[in-house]
Amino acid sequence: MDEKKLTINQLKSMRDVPVILASEEGFITYVNEKFTSVFGWTNKESMGSPLTLIIPSSLRDAHHMGFSRFISTGQPTLLYQTLKLKAVNKKGEEFDAEHFIIAEKKDGHWIIGATVKPVL
Repeated sequence: MDEKKLTINQLKSMRDVPVILASEEGFITYVNEKFTSVFGWTNKESMGSPLTLIIPSSLRDAHHMGFSRFISTGQPTLLYQTLKLKAVNKKGEEFDAEHFIIAEKKDGHWIIGATVKPVL
């Protein structure tokens, strides 16, 4: 599969990696079962929560700046490439993870999707 052409629907069909989707407002709209097993939050707990739920506090300012810049300009700088960043689980434990982020515009609104694979 060409990762540069990965769609939100293809992302949602993945079962072997944690997948998360968020609205352009930064709220979680979808997580798969692998996400709940890796991160510890149930589907109910994560739905509607801010995306910063899985972002360590030390990275939140950078996330907010980059996310809002992308939403306002539509110009990506970090999409469609593997990023090695920290993530945080429900227990508050930070861990290294490979993030692969995509974005798709639907009905005039951005949907942001990502796989977030722990690095063992």
